[in-house]
Amino acid sequence: MDYRTRVARTKGFDPDVAVDQAMELFWANGYANTTPQQLVEALGIGRGSLYNAFTSKHNLYELALRRYHDRVTTRFIEVLDQPGPARERIRSALELIVTAVHEDQQRRGCMIANAAVEFAGTDEAVNRLVRRALHRQEAALRSAIEEGQRAGEVDADRDAAQLAAFLLATINGVRVVAKADPDPQRLTGLVDTAMLLL
Repeated sequence: MDYRTRVARTKGFDPDVAVDQAMELFWANGYANTTPQQLVEALGIGRGSLYNAFTSKHNLYELALRRYHDRVTTRFIEVLDQPGPARERIRSALELIVTAVHEDQQRRGCMIANAAVEFAGTDEAVNRLVRRALHRQEAALRSAIEEGQRAGEVDADRDAAQLAAFLLATINGVRVVAKADPDPQRLTGLVDTAMLLL
């Protein structure tokens, strides 16, 4: 029985809305600093119903992390996959990150990156989700870079895999820097520097 079936038994409780609400809370506070009481209040249900629906705080966190991954990573890949010159698509994907962190008034950063730091290799279920997100992003970057190389937009002598790994590291660096200093001019400068290497 999946969580949607369990949640459906709780009157007036929408499972997708509940996971969205939990995602926002975990994203803002992290796993350890989010209490069951905060989840109960955010989701608007009793503690018994919370555990009946999701079995555990950790399981709900995994669902929330998957939801974040599905939304953020999918949007990132969509930008890289859209029609047009590869360099422009890569820049648009990097600028998407800058825009997102600039608009995030709570300075929550990236939930995937936050999970990687908070759990630091201690939770294999979370690590799998983090690796999946990073691998998907890196693969999409590499694909766009290789398209650019075939079209003569990106130096064909450069290693596409290494460039993709570098851009992924830059993206996550931008997210971390923005938590302390979200100055959009500075963040855009990082994107400009990254693009010079292509």
